[in-house]
Amino acid sequence: MKAKPKVMRKRTSQKRAKAFTGVQALLVFPSGEDHKATLDLMRRFSAAVRYAYNRLLEGWSREALKREDGPLCVLFRLNTRYADDAILKAQALLDSARERGEDPRRVVFGGRKLFETLKRGHLSGKPLKRLKREWRERRQGLLYSRGDKTKGGNLNLRLFVKDGALWLRINLGDGSYAHALVKTSHPNLNALLQRAYASLPYNVALSLREGKVYATFTWEEEPAPLVATKENGVLGIDINADPYHLALALVSPDGNLRRHLTLSLEEVDRAKDRGAKELILWKVAHQVVSLALEHGVAIATERLKHLLKGRRGDGSGRTFRRKAHRFAYASLLRKVHSLARKRGIQVVEVNPQDTSTIGMLKYAPQLSLSKDAAAAYVIGRRALGFKEKLPKGYGKLLRDERFRGHVQGFYASRVRELRAKKAQERNPYLRRRLSREIGRAKRHLSLLSSLQGSPGSQEGSTEGRNFLGANPWRVLRASTFLPLLGREVPRDLSRLKPILFGGSWEGWRGCLGPHPGGGPECANVRST
Repeated sequence: MKAKPKVMRKRTSQKRAKAFTGVQALLVFPSGEDHKATLDLMRRFSAAVRYAYNRLLEGWSREALKREDGPLCVLFRLNTRYADDAILKAQALLDSARERGEDPRRVVFGGRKLFETLKRGHLSGKPLKRLKREWRERRQGLLYSRGDKTKGGNLNLRLFVKDGALWLRINLGDGSYAHALVKTSHPNLNALLQRAYASLPYNVALSLREGKVYATFTWEEEPAPLVATKENGVLGIDINADPYHLALALVSPDGNLRRHLTLSLEEVDRAKDRGAKELILWKVAHQVVSLALEHGVAIATERLKHLLKGRRGDGSGRTFRRKAHRFAYASLLRKVHSLARKRGIQVVEVNPQDTSTIGMLKYAPQLSLSKDAAAAYVIGRRALGFKEKLPKGYGKLLRDERFRGHVQGFYASRVRELRAKKAQERNPYLRRRLSREIGRAKRHLSLLSSLQGSPGSQEGSTEGRNFLGANPWRVLRASTFLPLLGREVPRDLSRLKPILFGGSWEGWRGCLGPHPGGGPECANVRST
């Protein structure tokens, strides 16, 4: 008889993310010789990471690199555990570069931005010395050791208590040790002490900043059992740079809006240093998690991997770049996710595509919400699995040939006007901005041309397209915001109500040109 083929079954339950807790501390060396020996060890370990990275690119195996007579132990005078940890760090950098789609051979140890700044050679004096010191510290100031339960916590970097003080014993790799006093008032210090007393594993990473050695202790914790899930609803979160605040929308399991509010982040801008900024962000994260726990709901956020920040000379403007660079989106979301998992709150990440556009077009005028609260509501509904259908009024508007001709004429006129401005402009940065606006207007014209016939079904949220591939939500944004409301991101969206509920644009149809404030020739048309 023939053997029956094995049937592979999909797992129904997803593995929950690991939760890590940490403590940061300053290391104080009573002995100058111990301090010097530790810095030398950090320099050798950092060089070993770079060496291991290049060997992994060449196809070397982990076993060949870490053995006692291997290159890491011999060339850099490391024990096998340090060598293995150096390989681990190198492999993590290699995996990260490949996941981001970057060429692993172009990775710069120490930071590409810092490297490019040094390469320009435009600094001198104290600024240059400060930059070079930072570069050396990033290149040479790393030491890492994983915890091991079988070795009583951490074999190479071990904590111990002596005379009521916490100390770190540093294995220098040659059988000798250096000792440093651990100075910290971190709230997780007691948990770290408990692990040290119980001989439980903890990871230790040493880093060098401004001539001082800092230690970061981390360990894995079992995630708390879920007490708040999306079966009870979700708390949708949308973070906005202008105004700088957090928009929250509490969405019930049936998809209806129960409550919405905002939390200002302006205090983050006024923080005197990075530490104060971090404390404020943690405070906001605790407020968000407490609200979700109070209502017993999950937390829903967008899944964003990269945010464009802009650079000098790109034509985006100094004000925009300042707002973009202060935008602590990823930092705040990491804190919210970390706290939520520790409190047993389910975290749902959704596709960010068109959440703001749908919120502004549909729920802001329909429920009299701000554009940010409306976006948070869309995020919450998407986390619950709801699909956003195109309202009948908008479908009627997109089938109106006169309306589509009106909008196409608007953008054709705008392209001509911007080209005339660019021809007269001598400032290269403003010319670059005008070129970008011309390209945007052309894309809108192309988008409008691709929408022909019926807008099509909107089953599948943002995946809905008409038969030629146009996205009706994006067509609506291009054809209503700037041509009718006078701004690319309008604040007042209540004027869309007649269109939303009836497809009527009588207020604009009555005049030969665009609505007052909506034409390319009008002075108050702004692209924001």
